[in-house]
Amino acid sequence: MKTSWTPIRHTAIVLALCGAFASAAFAGGQAAAPAKPNASADKGAATDTAPANATLRPGDDFFTWANGGWLSKTDIPADRSSWGAMASLAEETNQRIVKLIEDAGKDKGANSEARKVGDYFAAYMNEGAIEARGMAPLKPQLDRIAAIKDKPGLVRALGDSLRADVDPLNNTDFFTENVFGLWVAQGLHDTARNMPYLLQGGLGMPDRAYYLDSSERMAGLRTQYQKHIATMLKLAGYSKTENDADARAAKVFALEVDIANGHASRADSADVLKADNTWTLKDFTANAPGLDWNAFFKAAQLGDQDKFIVWHPSAMKGTAALVERIDLATWKDYLAFHRINQMAGVLPKAFVDARFDFYGKALTGTPQQSLRWKRALGATNEAMDEAVGKMYVAKYFPAENKARLQQMVANIVDAFGKRVDKLDWMAPATRAQAKEKLKTLYVGVGYPDKWKSYAALKVVPNDAFGNAVRAEQFHYKEEIAKLHHKPERTEWAMPPQLVNAVNLPLQNALNFPAAILQPPFFDPKAPDAANYGSIGAIIGHEISHSFDDQGSQFDAQGRLRDWWTKEDMEHFKAASSKLVAQYNAYKPFPDLAVNGQLTLSENLADLAGLAAAYDAYRASGGKNANAQGDQAGDRAFFIGYASSWRNKAREAAERRGILTDGHAPPQYRTATVRNLDAWYKAFDVQPGQALYLPPDQRVRVW
Repeated sequence: MKTSWTPIRHTAIVLALCGAFASAAFAGGQAAAPAKPNASADKGAATDTAPANATLRPGDDFFTWANGGWLSKTDIPADRSSWGAMASLAEETNQRIVKLIEDAGKDKGANSEARKVGDYFAAYMNEGAIEARGMAPLKPQLDRIAAIKDKPGLVRALGDSLRADVDPLNNTDFFTENVFGLWVAQGLHDTARNMPYLLQGGLGMPDRAYYLDSSERMAGLRTQYQKHIATMLKLAGYSKTENDADARAAKVFALEVDIANGHASRADSADVLKADNTWTLKDFTANAPGLDWNAFFKAAQLGDQDKFIVWHPSAMKGTAALVERIDLATWKDYLAFHRINQMAGVLPKAFVDARFDFYGKALTGTPQQSLRWKRALGATNEAMDEAVGKMYVAKYFPAENKARLQQMVANIVDAFGKRVDKLDWMAPATRAQAKEKLKTLYVGVGYPDKWKSYAALKVVPNDAFGNAVRAEQFHYKEEIAKLHHKPERTEWAMPPQLVNAVNLPLQNALNFPAAILQPPFFDPKAPDAANYGSIGAIIGHEISHSFDDQGSQFDAQGRLRDWWTKEDMEHFKAASSKLVAQYNAYKPFPDLAVNGQLTLSENLADLAGLAAAYDAYRASGGKNANAQGDQAGDRAFFIGYASSWRNKAREAAERRGILTDGHAPPQYRTATVRNLDAWYKAFDVQPGQALYLPPDQRVRVW
């Protein structure tokens, strides 16, 4: 699951990660915050739990009850669309990293990796040099687009623009401005070979719904986006007359509407079985006519590949037809706009501000752009993520923390295995396969076993634009090279400095980056109860992804295979459907409900992960843990869980998340406690309280 964290490429918006614990928290675009907003409120896993309303009971609204003090005194920083425990921790981590990077820039070893990191950051920070160069760095790229004379030239340009930055198993937000997205990973059925996956792309807004939804709000965003296209074209000199850029923008927008019409829905994108389509080169010609696929793949450096996994067949067919049908001038303007838009972060301030006006203010309701150093850090993290991570780990991740977390992981894996053993509905054959998945699970804690090399990446001081282009090309070549090597189960999908965690179904692996292994999620000084409720639930969440509605389709080797008996799968689906119904009933806004099907994978992982973490806490023998049940310890466990979800979001951002994110809003993720019997005992939750469920209505899957 490789996703983009900076405005250099396609995200001025922080992307949420399905299959991962929560939103990526690098300092890029809107992913950062002012230096010290309510910092004290995020230090401990069980602090600020006094409810704002003294009459509120845990059984009425556990999220607000547990986080009331924090909610009442916390404001969302002006440069953020949301703010919470993860964002606050990311902010503290980012400030540490910036100091490390600034020091690295003073390294006299000209070819050292640390010096490259420092030079990349410093070049991005040098706004004077960027302003002085103006459009000059981008002009050669725009000239190449302008020089396209015919459709064969267009096809070559589309192929050349392909980038590898989307993982469909860990990112339901297929937001890539390039006409298609590429993912390189182990084959769905062939575990010995890496395969190229092609996915839908080509949109400047987050999802097809933004183009096709008839609501007044979406219509307004479409109007603002079309104006944004025109603004970018005007800034780049694409305006021969007063109305020329507006007319050209209208055609570009209309093309994107046509592209969106061919896109799969969110639900279909999350269905791996619908994505299991292996095409040969002949299949592309037969199934998606209108585009010279041989020429496209050759330009994309994929000419030696004989098979592709096509995740979104309808998008391939629809976009290929548009290449043939839509006039060349419109396609050239489309390519020019998207290249300008992608590179805005390393262009003069007018471009930066114009991009933020739409992606920040209009799309997520964020009133203020993040400071330059935060965007520079996001760009540096994107370009040299593990090089930065290596510096961070050496300074801030003690060996004893890794050892303690590894023990917690072992305890929770064991607890999950014991829950599998106790399932009276699971057939022996299915149980044996489930236990094999747990036995062979790779769990990475803190940082990768093997670090990436950036020796081939050229970084030039004071050349922010050139550095961004070279980093983009470096990463693409890095991904293409995987097609000539066998898959590596221990390869990490997240760098150590990212506040997040992830399950990788094809690798049967988990990553827990070092940055999330600190307060408020893990505190070496805190009672076991609080740690198991916070980081323990995160660990359980990621383990559980191996057995959710998506992960359960992959076996111990990461092969897409049905290893369930028919009866077991029917039981699993029936239990899961109850969780879908439970979440469908939540309505954050009168006109918008949570999508229980879209969020099912995450909701299953939250529920099963919390249950396994609770069992592990009870079995650990740690402070406040005993088999008879300690109410104080149990309360601390559940409060630790709720505290990890404290979060506030602007309405525009929350609405976007409900439409496009595989995660439910935090208050409803917290509410999964209503399915655990121990929560009722810990807080004396009684019938008549809003979250109360009779025992026979509590969802029990694992």
